Amino acid sequence: MYKLAAALCVLSAPAFAAGLDITVAGQANGTIHVDLFEDTAPQHVAQIEKIAADGGYDGVVFHRVIEGFMAQTGDVEFGKADGDTSSAGMGGSDLPDIPAEFTNEMSFDRGVVGMARSQNPDSANSQFFIMFAPGPFLDGQYTIVGQVTEGMDVVDQIKIGDGPNGSVTGTPDVMAKVVVTE
Repeated sequence: MYKLAAALCVLSAPAFAAGLDITVAGQANGTIHVDLFEDTAPQHVAQIEKIAADGGYDGVVFHRVIEGFMAQTGDVEFGKADGDTSSAGMGGSDLPDIPAEFTNEMSFDRGVVGMARSQNPDSANSQFFIMFAPGPFLDGQYTIVGQVTEGMDVVDQIKIGDGPNGSVTGTPDVMAKVVVTE
């Protein structure tokens, strides 16, 4: 009976196609490993993998970090640490926006990675966020793309924003290097 229950748990969990190793520098230092959910968000995962493989996420800041909620990053247009980040959060990549891939099979729990978007559900592009705590009010509103499996201690140390709507002032933490893993 226990073997059957274990098998059903494995079958109901999302398949991990690939992942990301995100090396963070700043107030937080270390590596965050994210397993990506290719089966539930294939278009989003493909776009994240392409941006990461092309080095697009390297040097991008965590521009919006709200204590007890989430840390947002991934603005490859306006969020590069070596440039003017005053518009971070307003940009995306040169790739097209992605239609929503919502699921009722998972919830925004601690460590879940979701795609940021504008008011339009089909506007996700390159930005994503990592949950500090459960946020079930996001379920069915944002695409879940992965789960932190290692490095939540690093996530917990990311510099908290003290500006409007959680914007990080001063020197934000940065994704120094993002590598696609298998």
